[in-house]
Amino acid sequence: MEQALLNIGFGSTVVSERVVAIVSPNSAPMKRLKDEAREDRRLIDATHGRRTRSIIILDSNHVVLSAIQAETISQRFALLKEASE
Repeated sequence: MEQALLNIGFGSTVVSERVVAIVSPNSAPMKRLKDEAREDRRLIDATHGRRTRSIIILDSNHVVLSAIQAETISQRFALLKEASE
């Protein structure tokens, strides 16, 4: 079975089956989630030095930061799911 890769911007991808949530980083709980992941060494920064515009939570409890809007990544995710059906 081939695993679909979700493009999260600037040449970075994650395995789409592992994605639990794609959220906006603006709320206080999401900032806390990011800080806790950094402390626990579960944070993956894929922003390439740009501003964080979305947070992707994986089933392995890793937290991935992306510089692409959450809505854009969600649309890409939906297209991948549609194509795999």
